[in-house]
Amino acid sequence: MARKSTAFVTVDFDKPGKQSGFIHIPHSPHDDAWGTTRIPVAVIKNGEGPTAILQGGNHGDEYEGPIVLGEMVRELDPGAVQGRVILLPAINVAAVEAGRRTSPVDGLNMNRTYPGDPGGTITQQTSAFVNDVIYPIGDAFLDLHSGGSSLDILPSAIIEPAADPDHHKRNAAAVLAFGAPLTVVVDNLGERRTSTAASVAAGLTTVGTEMGGGGTVSLEALKICRRGARNVLAHLGILEASPNQPAAADRPVLTIPGPPGYVFASANGVFEGFHPLGTEVRAGQEAGRVHHLGDPSRPPEILHYAADGILYGRRQPGRVVSGNCCLVIAAPYEGQLP
Repeated sequence: MARKSTAFVTVDFDKPGKQSGFIHIPHSPHDDAWGTTRIPVAVIKNGEGPTAILQGGNHGDEYEGPIVLGEMVRELDPGAVQGRVILLPAINVAAVEAGRRTSPVDGLNMNRTYPGDPGGTITQQTSAFVNDVIYPIGDAFLDLHSGGSSLDILPSAIIEPAADPDHHKRNAAAVLAFGAPLTVVVDNLGERRTSTAASVAAGLTTVGTEMGGGGTVSLEALKICRRGARNVLAHLGILEASPNQPAAADRPVLTIPGPPGYVFASANGVFEGFHPLGTEVRAGQEAGRVHHLGDPSRPPEILHYAADGILYGRRQPGRVVSGNCCLVIAAPYEGQLP
């Protein structure tokens, strides 16, 4: 039995041409008896062809996706499209407007709420609408992320693993077509509540990204996302291919090697990392230390790498609490690709 949502939309997903509007989710906080949360959505449809869903703003402190998809809403010519493009540039709109990873409305991380709950909080209702209404009309899904406020990450396109080998190859081919400097296979330690994991579960060709971060807007990451989003649409046959696309073989494919790929803070304090992003590191090597600034007589806690690879992600704020992710390692991917 289909789950019933109270959400309604102001666009017609089947109408040719370009439409911009909103997904409305009824919301009745203290100061608004019969209001709604308005989530921007655009649909660009022309002729016959596949449907691509492009999403940004899953985390509100990751800015490249909303910027690039907003540009596409304004600039993409319906006459250049063969098929349909659904653009969700600020899917977690309250978090986007607040510049926060989590929603200020209910405190939830949208990327840990899929498949959502149409009777739950605003964030859960939003992910349920994407899962239950948007995914079923799509063929492919591109979710643009960055490191947000807490991490700085080497710009990369992300392969979400799929259990079916053919589906995994389909994902990998689309990710390689994106054309990021790095391609990384990331399974989020088996987490199934993410938008990309839910997209794979729905059978969609799925592409993710991690672009810079540190709470800033990276000009280089914007350039990569602008080119990459159009490259994926060209790969799907929705747009014409751009010239001078580099061969996939020219770009390394990496993976995060499970729990050993992460370095976590062992105490509260201030983290000092020892290496810049892109450094080759070895298991057992000193990775950084956590300083106890309020007790200078206490030696800092030394952290070590637990895997060989390159330094892929690094915590941006100095202040940490025990368990914070400080560093992320990526190692060569040994699996099969197209």
